[in-house]
Amino acid sequence: MAAVAAALNPIAFQLGAIQVHWYGIIIASGVVLALVLAVREGQRLGIPEDDFYDYLLWAIPTAIICARLYYVAFQWPYYFRHPGEIIAVWYGGIAIYGAIIGGFITLVVFCRQRHLKLWTMLDVISPTLIMAQGIGRWGNFMNQEAFGGVTSRAALVAQHIPAWIINQMNIGGAYRVPTFLYESLWDLSGFVLLMLLRHRPHLFKQGEVFLTYVIWYAAGRFVIEGLRTDSLMLGPIRISQLLSVLFLVAALVVMVARRRTKKLAWYWTSK
Repeated sequence: MAAVAAALNPIAFQLGAIQVHWYGIIIASGVVLALVLAVREGQRLGIPEDDFYDYLLWAIPTAIICARLYYVAFQWPYYFRHPGEIIAVWYGGIAIYGAIIGGFITLVVFCRQRHLKLWTMLDVISPTLIMAQGIGRWGNFMNQEAFGGVTSRAALVAQHIPAWIINQMNIGGAYRVPTFLYESLWDLSGFVLLMLLRHRPHLFKQGEVFLTYVIWYAAGRFVIEGLRTDSLMLGPIRISQLLSVLFLVAALVVMVARRRTKKLAWYWTSK
């Protein structure tokens, strides 16, 4: 039997006592690329470039805090016994749904203060957000986290997964289902779809690029979350699956309601 390759080092480099992890580099890269694309689309719509930079200055810390609070809330029995670890984000433990909720709340407040159209900003940001989510999952790959149940190497090979990914999925002496990969591919497919369709004449009404993002991401996350072994739970319920259903249904209801209410059913324009 061939020897199993060693896992990739999650630490990219070290500056004195500071270890720089690939996870942080990958997440930061996704955010920067998302910002560049959002600024470009914003310029097309007449949104000042500085608005995106200013929003990000508020959104990043808020998203991190909310992502951590979300995780801690559903792991409260542990953190109740170890309160000193609540702020120890460097040990791991943040949830993307918490970050999304935090970023959304920040955007609502920001748009109100800057007198920006919320639906327009959501339409601009959402395609770049799902792209950043897809890129960010590769941080989970480097950390060997967000994986599924035990599987076999043969089963992974049969899915035409590259050997370097398969090798990294050998965790604790067993091969694991690469749910990080499934979600990354789903997210990046959603990004491509939204980018190809968002400027098609009369296809989306204002706000529906964002609503389509919610529907796409929630549907994929619901299915993929069911394969994971590290889900945050509320009794027997996987929290991410519950939120996915709620968000998907809410987005569909809002989309249908806005199309039936002419007062709110604005077409997407390039003005």
